[in-house]
Amino acid sequence: MSTTRAVWLFIAALTAIRLCLLATTDLSFDEAHYWMWSERLAPAYFSKGPGIAFAIRASTAVFGANEFGVRFFSPVLAAGTSLLLFYFARRLFGATAGLWAVIALNATPIFNIGAVVMTIDALSIFFWMAAMFTFWRAVEKSPSFSWYWPLTGLLIGLGFLCKYTNAFELISVLVVLALVPRLRREFKRPGVYLLIGMLVLCKIPPIVWNAQHAWITLAHLRSRGSLDRGFGFHPVEALSFLGQHFIVYSPLLFLALAWGVIGSWRRISQQFKVLFLMWFGLPVFVFYLLLSFNKSAAPNWDALAFFGFGLVATYFWWKRLQSSVLLWICASIAVLMGLIMSVVALNTDLLRVTGYQ
Repeated sequence: MSTTRAVWLFIAALTAIRLCLLATTDLSFDEAHYWMWSERLAPAYFSKGPGIAFAIRASTAVFGANEFGVRFFSPVLAAGTSLLLFYFARRLFGATAGLWAVIALNATPIFNIGAVVMTIDALSIFFWMAAMFTFWRAVEKSPSFSWYWPLTGLLIGLGFLCKYTNAFELISVLVVLALVPRLRREFKRPGVYLLIGMLVLCKIPPIVWNAQHAWITLAHLRSRGSLDRGFGFHPVEALSFLGQHFIVYSPLLFLALAWGVIGSWRRISQQFKVLFLMWFGLPVFVFYLLLSFNKSAAPNWDALAFFGFGLVATYFWWKRLQSSVLLWICASIAVLMGLIMSVVALNTDLLRVTGYQ
């Protein structure tokens, strides 16, 4: 069996299991809130863009206003994100490395929860991963023009309509183009401006809505980040933010990811792949780390950073795994621990206690 076929079968089996789980628990507070939004479609809402409302409206129109209908897109988007990760990793490092990247992703508790609970994160990470892949394809075809440029802008824009954090992806794009000498010429070509134009078009609805509603979203975000009471320096809060990642990503998997990212840092100026992936993680992660010195951010807020970081870690560990039986054993234990923690995390009573949102 080919590796690609194995990945498709693995994802199909997981998706079938997740679909079976959708109707087994009541909606969370956030899910019920988003469902109410879907009954009253608007260009934006006080805390978020319209993406989640339109997605739920589409699924409930087909499956009804029930738990399955509200959550239908969650496992579907998780499958789409997994496939995008595989094909991107296959393009960068080979099919087997892509397979292990998909296995590691689907072993993390935070991703498994997001694959059965319909929140903005499922949409956000899908569009982030898709835009990162299409931007890579646009760069591959440089200096020739490619429709991957406006497609990337559209995908970033759609992500922005789901979660405003996705706008950071434009920073990643511009930094990569600015840091690589051969790509700086793109600033003299139409592709990057078509990308920005598509993103701007997507931003218009929530901006107009906010202008009509006293910029309520900005007030909400300031309050959410505890910035309405000023900015303090609390290192313990930042340590708490980092420590929570060891739980939601599984201790060994997050340790391997952090080790891989730190170990790859010296190669950021030597290898384009590392530079590209690193800068698709740094802006989001650094922003929330700095914010956490005031008040610890939730560990899912910077989830977008861990697709670039995760691929960097995959690159770091892949050759080492091929030459060490001990590392293979450690990797297997890390994945197994992640899966066990995921099963525990999907326990409904535990989710209520932890207040996952």
